[in-house]
Amino acid sequence: MSPLALALVLSSAVAHACWNLMSKQAAQADGVVFVWMVAAASTLVWTPVAAGYLLLGGTGPSWADLGVIAASTTLHLGYFMLLQRGYRHGDLSMVYPIARGTGPLLASLVAVLFLGERPGPVGVAGILLVGAGVLLLGAARRPSRRDLGGIGFGLATGLFIAAYTVWDKQVVSVFAVAPILLNYGGDLGRTLVLTSPVLGSRRRGLILHVWHEHRAQVLGAAVLMPLSYLLALTAYTFSPISVVAPVREVSVLVAVVLGGRLLAEGDLTRRLLAACVIVGGVVTIALG
Repeated sequence: MSPLALALVLSSAVAHACWNLMSKQAAQADGVVFVWMVAAASTLVWTPVAAGYLLLGGTGPSWADLGVIAASTTLHLGYFMLLQRGYRHGDLSMVYPIARGTGPLLASLVAVLFLGERPGPVGVAGILLVGAGVLLLGAARRPSRRDLGGIGFGLATGLFIAAYTVWDKQVVSVFAVAPILLNYGGDLGRTLVLTSPVLGSRRRGLILHVWHEHRAQVLGAAVLMPLSYLLALTAYTFSPISVVAPVREVSVLVAVVLGGRLLAEGDLTRRLLAACVIVGGVVTIALG
């Protein structure tokens, strides 16, 4: 992995952990309303960036591009809804590692089996270390009955992470869709899809309440969520998916610290020790 790709992916990881902290803080709010508000705010925030890209000579999306962006939007919508449900049931430092551990392992497996990518022995060792580390973090504390729901949603979220990781890699590389357009199209698509369920139901009365209680989380996630994925998508354009996807999971280290320090989730020392396995995996992948 090149130094530029590593810098992009690590920056993406920090931003990703931070917006997940914000999602966890808003976990008791209505999940559909929160996801819709974040998507709508993100669309507004990033419209000037997308417009600037097009005005400066960027290629606009074709009908085929819109089709693959729509497929990506569907996968991301499932991911966000399951993740928000997971945070309603479990700790950030439990749900996040399980979801992030399941996703890249499956994505890397698909990349090796079906996309022809062939990481060397060192890369394989690093992938396995990262996967082992995040799964160990998720199992660092014996789950209660309430946690079991979080674990289940975390695993389901991981499946969607694997699916959109593999698909979006193809979108920005094979289909050559600009990362900024894929990211922006996803935000706009989620806004449009969720507008009817929010405004046309009892949830309409929750909008002001969610905004009043969680506007800082909505705005923070609206900026950091697209930024995080835009950095990762940029790395995907010139780096193998089987390398980028696992290295991005260094965000687990950040999330465990945030969960322990800011949310007082407990078991911080043990979870950090388990997270050190991830650091070894990241270094191994980078060296490979």
